[in-house]
Amino acid sequence: MDFALQGKTAFVTGGSRGIGKASALALAEQGVDVAICGRTRETLDEAAGEIEAKGVRAWAFEADVSRLEDIQRFVASATEAAGGGADILVNNAVTSIPAPFDEQTDEDWQYHINVKLMAYIRCARAVLPHMREKRWGRIVNIGGMTARIAAPLRVTNGIVNAGVANFTKQLSGQVAGQNITVNCVHPGFTLTERMLKNFERRARDAGVTVEDITTQTVATIPMGRMIESRDLANTVLYFCSPLADIVTGQAIAVDGGSGEAINY
Repeated sequence: MDFALQGKTAFVTGGSRGIGKASALALAEQGVDVAICGRTRETLDEAAGEIEAKGVRAWAFEADVSRLEDIQRFVASATEAAGGGADILVNNAVTSIPAPFDEQTDEDWQYHINVKLMAYIRCARAVLPHMREKRWGRIVNIGGMTARIAAPLRVTNGIVNAGVANFTKQLSGQVAGQNITVNCVHPGFTLTERMLKNFERRARDAGVTVEDITTQTVATIPMGRMIESRDLANTVLYFCSPLADIVTGQAIAVDGGSGEAINY
């Protein structure tokens, strides 16, 4: 299917692995040039090579998005390399420590807020001038189902993801007049390195194996399998496509039906 994105440019944070990498590859398959950032040069270069193999241009930049100066440098460098600003921004970078409330320090809280919520805000602020000038843009924020549920080992995730969803709605109304949409995707239990660390902690606390935790988790998903990064990438692609031209300020869960909350 042609999503009419040929020749667009996307900036993807946390684009060297997991959901970010899958999103970058999905966009590249539609002819989108992609700039990614992350903290590890080896995985960045590997991901950039896979993106280029789709027949588009790709750039990889080291950046710690918890720092404003790194975000500014990433956006400036990517804009220069691409010969123009981002038409699409996928805010995906995240970090978290799977631990109960009593073990989370002020530093843990602040770092998670900076890496995700503040980074999303700062990245959006940095790319909006180009989108406003072109009167076209797509911003997709990767949140998480903990915005809608309580999860004992993911308390910081819940607070931060709720903030991401609120930021999505707040910003969408302010830029809609420039034909810029802002939407949010809430991943469910997704096969990523971060989720594996969560499973390892749960297994240790329960005195069982990671395989036991995985089996228990799949049993809570009506669709009967874990979510894959490509499942999230497909939703990112939808939000960027003409199919979603009039869709903005929305948060969609990609969770296989595991979320039990009713959201009106």
